[in-house]
Amino acid sequence: MPEIIDFKDIDAKEIVKRMKAGEIFIYPTDTVYGIGCNAMKSGSVAEIRKIKRRNDDKPMSVIAPSKKWIYDNFEVNKKGYIQTLPGPFTFILNIKNRCVARNVNPKGGSLGVRIPYHAFTRLVKRANIPFITTSVNFSGRKPIREIKDISRAILRNVDVVIDDGFLHNHPSTLIDLTEEMAKIVRR
Repeated sequence: MPEIIDFKDIDAKEIVKRMKAGEIFIYPTDTVYGIGCNAMKSGSVAEIRKIKRRNDDKPMSVIAPSKKWIYDNFEVNKKGYIQTLPGPFTFILNIKNRCVARNVNPKGGSLGVRIPYHAFTRLVKRANIPFITTSVNFSGRKPIREIKDISRAILRNVDVVIDDGFLHNHPSTLIDLTEEMAKIVRR
C-alpha cells in the first residue's frame, strides 16, 4: 500500500524530490483527485496508463510548472485564456517544443495543460517539471472526490497518496485552443 500523507503534514523538499524521481502520486487539485507523475519519465507514464487500464493512445494532460513554461513550449494564440490560470480549466494547445515523454501524447501535435488553483501546484512549480494530471479512476468511471472512494486496485500501485479531505468540485472544463475558434470539449 502507498504512503498516505495528510496535505498539511507535507515535507515539501521530500515530496519534490520524489516527484522528480518519477514516483506515482494521488493528489488533490482544485477539482477532483488526480493521479500523476513526472511527465518526462516515460516508465512512470506507462505505469499510470496500466493503473487506469488505459491502453489507448489518447493523450494525457499535464500540470504546467508555470505560465512561462506554457508559453515556451506551446503555440499560444489566445493569451487571455492562459491568463485565467490558475483555475479549473484544461487548455488543449499545439506543441512547439517536445516537453514531455512521447507516451504522454503518442500521436503528438497537441496536449492538455492546466495549472490548478490548489496548493499542490506550488510543489509542481518548485519541482519545475510538467506533472501528469488525470482523474484517479479507471477510464470511463466517475472521478474521485475523497480518498476512501479510491479502488484498492489503484491504491496498491501508487507510491504516495496526498489526502486533502473531501473535494467539492467537478473535473476541469476542457477547452480546445488548437484552432482559430476556442471550443469547449467538456464542461
